[in-house]
Amino acid sequence: MIAIIDYDAGNIKSVEKAVLALGEEPIVTREREKILSADKVILPGVGSFGDAMEKIRSYGLEEVIQEVVANKTPFLGICLGLQLLFEQSEESPGVKGLGILKGKILRIPDKEGLKIPHIGWNSLKFPKEGRLFKGLKEDSYVYFVHSYYLKAEEEEIVTATTEYSTLIHASVEKDNVFACQFHPEKSSDVGLTILKNFINLDREDK
Repeated sequence: MIAIIDYDAGNIKSVEKAVLALGEEPIVTREREKILSADKVILPGVGSFGDAMEKIRSYGLEEVIQEVVANKTPFLGICLGLQLLFEQSEESPGVKGLGILKGKILRIPDKEGLKIPHIGWNSLKFPKEGRLFKGLKEDSYVYFVHSYYLKAEEEEIVTATTEYSTLIHASVEKDNVFACQFHPEKSSDVGLTILKNFINLDREDK
């Protein structure tokens, strides 16, 4: 079972639809037991870092997410869901993130000719082999919608980067924790391949 964490995040429906398209039966929930009993857990997200953390805490989900990660259940953060895994964001000074991974969430620097938020398709570079990108070629295009970006502290966890005004750490992987700044659920066949790779993770190990 694939649990999609519901904390009024914005892009839950599109993630659910993509998972259904892959022949899976996702459950959208904020119930602790359902999340902890899932084979895979997805944390979607669109909106502000501070508001999202407030909702996660008000629904009692911070401890649940920490437990999922500690249990070694494959966990995927998408867009804002990636940013929340880190310690803090320039978007919401003073608000603590989940702190599962180390790094900074920074505002995309202004650059002539580039609009912020960054909305649209960008190609990915793969600095190291990531399990989410199995079967995909470097320079595959994915869809982004964001004004803030990740600069991970541990370079070795970065599995995909893109360039938009600066070098953006577009995807990370550490043990059972995976995250994408882009939206795989809106990234056509490439995105579905990424989600399928995530869903199939431990199935291949068995």
